Amino acid sequence: MPELSVVIPTYRRRDALPRTLEALERQTAGADRFEVIVVDDPVDDDSAAVAALLESERRPFRLRQLHREGRGVSAARNAGWRAAEAGLVMFIGDDILLRPDAVEQHLRWHERHPDVEDGVLGRVEWAEELNVTPFMRWLEHGIQFDYLSLAGDEAPWTHFYTANISLKRVMLDRVDGFDEQRFPFLYEDLDLGRRLAGEGFRLLYNRAAVGEHLHPTGVDEWRRRMAATAPAERRWVDAYPDMPAWFHDLFDAAARRRRVPAPLGRAAARVPSRTPVIGPRAGAVADLHFRQELAPAFLDAWRADAHGRDRAPAA
Repeated sequence: MPELSVVIPTYRRRDALPRTLEALERQTAGADRFEVIVVDDPVDDDSAAVAALLESERRPFRLRQLHREGRGVSAARNAGWRAAEAGLVMFIGDDILLRPDAVEQHLRWHERHPDVEDGVLGRVEWAEELNVTPFMRWLEHGIQFDYLSLAGDEAPWTHFYTANISLKRVMLDRVDGFDEQRFPFLYEDLDLGRRLAGEGFRLLYNRAAVGEHLHPTGVDEWRRRMAATAPAERRWVDAYPDMPAWFHDLFDAAARRRRVPAPLGRAAARVPSRTPVIGPRAGAVADLHFRQELAPAFLDAWRADAHGRDRAPAA
């Protein structure tokens, strides 16, 4: 019986998934201590191609392929953890390269913190092989992840990031996992983190359990992501009226400011933050520039969602 079940939802990432599995082969934790469950999308992806990829190499650990029935990554993760044989469940992305001791770090911390309410958050960094752009560095400051704000060995539930996290399965059972209906994709991590917190969940931060993110990205991709995020954030504030519309307020404030010329914004983004005198000023200009680059996509989708709700017939 494995101690840990690693759940990997995958969607059109057959370029990165083999690298993710290869990184799991190099783990210092014995291969008998964990199993790996890959959950694909049988509707919008090629399950046969995923199967061929999984069968192309003989792995030292037990590897299973499952299909999700519902739409979205929430359904994929639910299918994975419900099929898990271990008492500990770890979620990673299909583009996360775990460093060799990452699984061992998670297991070690759960041994030190055996209470069912204790989970472990690992750190995510850009993969060393990537050319990390100023925009990608900007994403680290609360847009994609917010590890930089963490100090000490605990993290709030708002940092429930399924790119590199583990918890006891009993806690997932207690809250019935991810909400596939309200949050099929985007805000699903936050929703689960909040519901777990209501059950006494405590998130420990092990910065030594590192996963490298093998996903170069840019402004155009994030414009599309922000357009999808807007209706998800509306559902979030509908579900939790006490929570702020964080992205809306961030982008709305940026849109009301005087426009930063693109050449100035790009130049400011290349100034190291530790540069005396001008570093902090350049950082503020770059921050506003990037927010203004993403704001129209988010705010247009926010207004379109509101318009759609106004036109929807009453239940």
